[in-house]
Amino acid sequence: MNLKSVCEKGTKHKAARRVGRGIGSGTGKTAGRGHKGWGARSGSYRRPGYEGGQMPIYRRVPKRGFTNARFRTDYTVINVDKLDAFDDGAEVDLQAILGAGLVSMNTPLLKVLGNGELKKKLTVKAQKFSKSAAEKIQAAGGTTVLLDARGREKTEEAPTS
Repeated sequence: MNLKSVCEKGTKHKAARRVGRGIGSGTGKTAGRGHKGWGARSGSYRRPGYEGGQMPIYRRVPKRGFTNARFRTDYTVINVDKLDAFDDGAEVDLQAILGAGLVSMNTPLLKVLGNGELKKKLTVKAQKFSKSAAEKIQAAGGTTVLLDARGREKTEEAPTS
């Protein structure tokens, strides 16, 4: 151990390497670029996925089929048994569910699924209800309110997919 290592607190940013500053620096003469060739010239860069002229992996791997992943609709999903955490007669929507910490996934749309039992009379507002979820909420004396994508109430009743 020496005095320098005891007092040194470390730095937030590592000092930039000073290239082309003589042979004693370790990065003199060609400044770490090698001799001649494409990488030695100014303005050279390697684009992402470049493999030195070898056929890149994104071109070697077969691409088949169709994926709708970019355009899928994501829902925050909750089962009816979790809704028992609310008081009897409460109005339950996505904000209330997130506020209670019942789910962690925060998307603008809510879907209620029918796993479990519901014993409390609730008014549940969501974009989608499974058929069994709507039946269980109504059997417990509650009501289901169907919302559109912007969170406004739709006029029709809610037994949907």
